[in-house]
Amino acid sequence: MKRKIWSLLIFTMLFCLVLAGCSGGGSEEKASSEPKKDEKVTIKFHTHGNEASYNWKSTIAAFEEKYPNIKVELVILSEKGDTQEALKKLDLAAASGEQLDVLMFSDPASYAQRVSMGMVAPIDEFIKEEGYKVTEEYKVDTQIDGKYYALPGKFNPWYVLLNKNHLTEAGLEVPKDWTWDEFAEYAKAMTTKEHYGTYFHGPQGGGWMEFMKLALASEADNTEFTTADGKSNLDNPLFKKTLELRVQMEKEDKSSVPYTDILSQKLHYRNQFFGQDASSILIGSWMNTELGGTDQFPLEFDVAVAPYPKNESGDEGGYTPVTTDFMSVANTSENKEAAYTFVRWYTTEGQIVQGKNIPSWSKVSEDELTGIIDKILSGTKNPEKVDKDSLVNVLSNAKSSKIISPVSYQSELYKVINEEYEKLIFGEQDIDATIKASQERFKEIIDSNK
Repeated sequence: MKRKIWSLLIFTMLFCLVLAGCSGGGSEEKASSEPKKDEKVTIKFHTHGNEASYNWKSTIAAFEEKYPNIKVELVILSEKGDTQEALKKLDLAAASGEQLDVLMFSDPASYAQRVSMGMVAPIDEFIKEEGYKVTEEYKVDTQIDGKYYALPGKFNPWYVLLNKNHLTEAGLEVPKDWTWDEFAEYAKAMTTKEHYGTYFHGPQGGGWMEFMKLALASEADNTEFTTADGKSNLDNPLFKKTLELRVQMEKEDKSSVPYTDILSQKLHYRNQFFGQDASSILIGSWMNTELGGTDQFPLEFDVAVAPYPKNESGDEGGYTPVTTDFMSVANTSENKEAAYTFVRWYTTEGQIVQGKNIPSWSKVSEDELTGIIDKILSGTKNPEKVDKDSLVNVLSNAKSSKIISPVSYQSELYKVINEEYEKLIFGEQDIDATIKASQERFKEIIDSNK
């Protein structure tokens, strides 16, 4: 333990020295480090994304053709796309004083943590100079404590995948706008002796916690187990609503795959959906590349896509959990303007050039979005079995909630939610007791980390 503490202290001291050495000096020195408009500069771009997933060669070539004075040197931190390996290498590069200009983070936790460490520069001055609002320009709000430290790249909202054959058999239409109550009704109507109406892939082992904040995630703000100021959010009625929904669907309606089966049989959402054991699944749109079936999971039915459900019929729809790539400018960069230029291009027209993902950029036309989707689906075995109109409708209307910066002890809180939920679903305690026990354990963890 002592060795770990000393290692952490040494790393922190090294990182602070690097920041002090590289970012020291007054505002005049910083201003002089920026390149002149006609000066050629080379920026380094550190990313977890590999060539197969991100098509970097042609993407960067397109940028350099438009901006011939900026050369981008790509540094792939993990050839297999392992985000944890990439983060370790990035932290080491920062501590050793390597040139850092553009940084890519794969999730809010790693992004927020590096902002708090001082690794990332705010980009508000560039945004102000260009004269746009991030919330109007992009579907993901990347703001932390009132400042912007990143622009979002890809846009992977969660949605509901539906077995269209099962829908038809139950006499149901593909929903374009629905509530959690209606979601439960659909699942119940599609449940037969042969299959369940839906499958929830979490929580398990402290992971897949999206399935413990279903109703919370339908809102524009306050969507986490903790609030923006680090307090418990378990007294939020939408947390209770999620627990009620899960219990109702499994115990009363018997429309969702039993949690005990998920654990004992080590079930997976792909097998459940493509094997037609569940008529619907809530999942992220990284599944776009598999919707038409793959060699491993052939598609033997028609697929439709529905939006993430709302809490009330009168609510604004479209809010859903979203994964993205956070594109940032390094705090130690001596070419912040050039780095921002790349970040801004990549998160806009660069996403269309790349053609691998749905962009977070709001200005993508319906034709461009359809073209990207066509390209993605063409890589599957049976793209004709996918209801493309429903997919386009969901992806074009989805939007992310405001980011709540994760706390450093997030995994401890997740463990509590997981354990208390299992007591609930195994019949050891009721919903009120589950919330009370979770709140008490949350308070202990939060207090001990103050």
